[in-house]
Amino acid sequence: MPDKDMLEQVQEVLDKLRPFLLRDGGDCELVDVEDGIVKLRLLGACGSCPSSTITLKAGIERALLEEVPGVVEVEQVF
Repeated sequence: MPDKDMLEQVQEVLDKLRPFLLRDGGDCELVDVEDGIVKLRLLGACGSCPSSTITLKAGIERALLEEVPGVVEVEQVF
Protein backbone atom coordinates (compact mmCIF):
# COMPACT_ATOMS: atom_id res chain seq x y z
CA MET A 1 0.00 0.00 0.00
CA PRO A 2 1.58 3.30 -1.07
CA ASP A 3 2.18 6.01 1.48
CA LYS A 4 -0.72 8.48 1.17
CA ASP A 5 1.56 11.46 1.83
CA MET A 6 3.96 10.32 -0.88
CA LEU A 7 1.09 9.92 -3.35
CA GLU A 8 -0.10 13.45 -2.56
CA GLN A 9 3.42 14.86 -2.90
CA VAL A 10 3.93 13.10 -6.23
CA GLN A 11 0.58 14.42 -7.48
CA GLU A 12 1.52 17.98 -6.42
CA VAL A 13 4.77 17.82 -8.40
CA LEU A 14 2.95 16.36 -11.43
CA ASP A 15 0.38 19.17 -11.22
CA LYS A 16 3.24 21.70 -11.39
CA LEU A 17 4.70 19.97 -14.45
CA ARG A 18 1.36 19.38 -16.19
CA PRO A 19 1.15 22.80 -17.96
CA PHE A 20 4.41 22.02 -19.79
CA LEU A 21 3.07 18.66 -20.96
CA LEU A 22 -0.29 20.15 -21.96
CA ARG A 23 1.45 22.88 -23.95
CA ASP A 24 2.91 20.15 -26.16
CA GLY A 25 -0.39 18.26 -26.43
CA GLY A 26 0.39 15.61 -23.82
CA ASP A 27 -0.34 14.76 -20.23
CA CYS A 28 0.46 12.11 -17.64
CA GLU A 29 -1.55 10.05 -15.20
CA LEU A 30 -0.29 8.77 -11.85
CA VAL A 31 -0.98 5.03 -11.81
CA ASP A 32 0.73 3.94 -8.59
CA VAL A 33 3.67 4.41 -6.25
CA GLU A 34 5.24 1.15 -5.10
CA ASP A 35 8.47 0.89 -3.06
CA GLY A 36 9.50 4.38 -4.15
CA ILE A 37 8.85 3.63 -7.83
CA VAL A 38 6.38 6.06 -9.38
CA LYS A 39 4.35 4.49 -12.19
CA LEU A 40 3.07 6.93 -14.78
CA ARG A 41 1.02 6.58 -17.93
CA LEU A 42 1.86 9.15 -20.60
CA LEU A 43 -1.19 10.44 -22.43
CA GLY A 44 -1.98 12.35 -25.61
CA ALA A 45 1.03 13.42 -27.67
CA CYS A 46 3.37 12.17 -24.93
CA GLY A 47 2.25 8.60 -25.53
CA SER A 48 3.65 8.54 -29.07
CA CYS A 49 6.38 11.19 -28.87
CA PRO A 50 9.92 9.94 -29.57
CA SER A 51 11.18 12.29 -26.81
CA SER A 52 8.79 10.88 -24.18
CA THR A 53 11.53 8.82 -22.51
CA ILE A 54 13.63 11.96 -22.10
CA THR A 55 10.60 13.84 -20.75
CA LEU A 56 9.92 11.00 -18.33
CA LYS A 57 13.50 10.56 -17.07
CA ALA A 58 15.13 14.00 -17.41
CA GLY A 59 12.04 16.03 -16.61
CA ILE A 60 9.48 14.24 -14.48
CA GLU A 61 11.81 11.80 -12.70
CA ARG A 62 14.37 14.48 -11.86
CA ALA A 63 11.70 16.76 -10.39
CA LEU A 64 10.20 13.93 -8.32
CA LEU A 65 13.60 12.76 -7.02
CA GLU A 66 14.39 16.33 -5.92
CA GLU A 67 11.03 17.14 -4.36
CA VAL A 68 9.58 13.92 -2.94
CA PRO A 69 11.56 12.01 -0.30
CA GLY A 70 11.50 8.27 -0.91
CA VAL A 71 11.05 8.35 -4.69
CA VAL A 72 13.77 6.24 -6.33
CA GLU A 73 12.62 5.93 -9.94
CA VAL A 74 9.87 6.74 -12.43
CA GLU A 75 8.55 4.00 -14.73
CA GLN A 76 6.26 4.36 -17.69
CA VAL A 77 3.33 1.96 -17.79
CA PHE A 78 1.15 1.36 -20.83
